Amino acid sequence: MKRKIHDLRAWPRAVRHEQVVLHLPGHVIVDFTAHEVVRPLDVAFGDRVIRVLDHGYRWVRVHPTGGGEAVMGDALTAMLDEHGIPLQLYVDVHGGEGIGEDGLPWIDDLYLDVIGNWEVEPERAGQVTETHIIDGEELDEAVQDGRVTAAHADATWAHARKVEAALIDGTYPLLAILRRYLEDPYT
Repeated sequence: MKRKIHDLRAWPRAVRHEQVVLHLPGHVIVDFTAHEVVRPLDVAFGDRVIRVLDHGYRWVRVHPTGGGEAVMGDALTAMLDEHGIPLQLYVDVHGGEGIGEDGLPWIDDLYLDVIGNWEVEPERAGQVTETHIIDGEELDEAVQDGRVTAAHADATWAHARKVEAALIDGTYPLLAILRRYLEDPYT
C-alpha cells in the first residue's frame, strides 16, 4: 500500500489555485479550486472521455476521520466544472486513514477506485446512474509483488462493489455530506 496525502497545492497542473480545509465532526473536507491550469485533465469514463480539470474547476474531498490505520474504508472526491456542475465522483478505497499533524487527510491506498457520474438532468438530479471500478490491474500487480495479500485484494474488491451499489441506490453516506457541504460550505 502507498500512503497518499490529500493535498493538491503542489500539483504542477494548477499554477494558480486555492485550497480550503474544513474540519467537521467525523470528517475533513478539502476544497481545491484550480483557478489557472497549464494543461486540462481528461479521463476515461466508461466508453467516453470527460474533462475533470480545467480553469476554475473544483475538486471537493470528503474524508472520514474515524477509521484509523489498517481499517478498510473509502473517501470521496467530487470534480466540479467552473459553474459548479458535477462531472465525476471518485472514491478511493483504502486500507487505513487519518489526519496528519498538518490537518490534511491521508489514506493507505488499496489501488481500486470507484468512479461515478452525478446526474444534473432535472428528472434525475443528484442521482448516480453509472459507476465503474477502475485500476484493478494496479491491485493485481500489488498482489503479484507481495504488497497486498490475495485475501486483502478480495476484501478490497468486495468493498469497492459495496461502494458502487451504495452510490447507485443513493445510500452512500459521503455523498450526503458532500451535498450538504455544496449547499452550505460553512456548515
